[in-house]
Amino acid sequence: MYILQKKMRETMPQTPIFSSMLGSTCSGQVQPDMGERCGDPVYQDGNLISGSLEVLIERLVPTMDYYPDRTYIFTFLLSSRVFIHPHELLAKVGQICIKQKQQLELGSEAEKAKLKSFAAKIIQLLKEWTETFPYDFQDEKSMKELKEIAQRITQCDEENGTVKKIISQMTQNLLMTLSARSQYQEIKEKFRQPVTDKGTILKNKPQSTQKDILSICCDPLILAQQLTHIELERVSNIYAEDLMQIVSHMDSLDNHKCRGDVTKTYTLEAYDNWFNCLSMLVATEICRVVKKKQRTRIVEFFIDVARECFNIGNFNSMMAIISGMNLSPVARLKKTWSKVKTAKFDVLEHHMDPSSNFCNYRTALQGAAQRSQTANSNREKIVIPVFNLFIKDIYFLHKIHTNRLPNGQINFKKFWEISRQIHDFITWKQVECPFEKDKKIQSYLLTAPIYSEEALFIASFESEGPENHMEKDSWKTLRTTLLNRA
Repeated sequence: MYILQKKMRETMPQTPIFSSMLGSTCSGQVQPDMGERCGDPVYQDGNLISGSLEVLIERLVPTMDYYPDRTYIFTFLLSSRVFIHPHELLAKVGQICIKQKQQLELGSEAEKAKLKSFAAKIIQLLKEWTETFPYDFQDEKSMKELKEIAQRITQCDEENGTVKKIISQMTQNLLMTLSARSQYQEIKEKFRQPVTDKGTILKNKPQSTQKDILSICCDPLILAQQLTHIELERVSNIYAEDLMQIVSHMDSLDNHKCRGDVTKTYTLEAYDNWFNCLSMLVATEICRVVKKKQRTRIVEFFIDVARECFNIGNFNSMMAIISGMNLSPVARLKKTWSKVKTAKFDVLEHHMDPSSNFCNYRTALQGAAQRSQTANSNREKIVIPVFNLFIKDIYFLHKIHTNRLPNGQINFKKFWEISRQIHDFITWKQVECPFEKDKKIQSYLLTAPIYSEEALFIASFESEGPENHMEKDSWKTLRTTLLNRA
């Protein structure tokens, strides 16, 4: 759905493709030449970097001799919500379309004959808009504007009705997408409630009756593949406009929140919750095991799973696993860690070293992205970034660089970079998972009990007793609190 199709050529200056534009920086201090009017678009090395909102909207709408570059369509539609509601933008696009249609109708016979070609270009724009940003059409105002534009364009080809059929199919596809999205949001994920039952945590029940991850899957590669299945399923429900809410929900220089009426999407929450649940599941699986030998085995197993996730390109699961093993209740198990072969874990932690803004991770991510671009199989195309870091990058790009330049023009160079990063994510999420799905393993990963932080500490102290006065006091307090609740 999000794949940018083969570009249509235009006679006006071309907007750049993502792979060659602007590099990795975007300055908020770009000034137009002294001779430029404030409303004129400004170019740098042939790339559009600023302009008024009106000029940018005009550049979005096709004419008889012009169709906007698809990277421009994606970037402008994505960023426009910071400055204008989608239904308001649709209304402005509709007004421009009406003026162009009227000019053709009042022109010569040759110009009238171009109406069908003009209509085809407008439909193509609407088709890209509805497919790439379907959530823009969730409210009645946007759907009303879309129908009005469609009705005007249909008049350009009333004889054979081809345009009407295409518009009907486009509208049907849009409604199906919105319906599927609505159903996903209505099916609330049953967040696993942390276990607090004293009998479970204090291990009064025989361990032989309890399942653990190794009884479900003992192959690190298989588990990593199933984690990748879950990751790709979750990111498939995240749209570009969801990610842009990080920017569009914040105050712009116009001192208003353009999208403040839009509720935060459930898809982002669900994906963030998945990361936390996986981290806690890893910690739970380790802490609840009584025997040190088995506990050591599970730690080493998760290390191998994280390494397989890294090799696949599933950095989000890898980071979640490492985070789980670095939680205090797990990290304090010194007797267990003394038996673990930590060389592989040290390598993983090196890749996820937070120093220099996660430089090592970013290098690995770039390598996976390059591999994905030249890959012949879906197996090599997989790139699942650490979602929290991805979100932070978008957030800081927005905070560091201004939306508008001192002369009032939109700092479009900033939005090129934000759009490039979001486009990369959208491209990666479209990869079809090549691994066979194992429902039994996935069911365990998604529904197995997880402990609360408090319960993890209790289980950890049960496995390896407190070693100092601070730990002894904590252990006593936690145990008393838990028993009093029973």
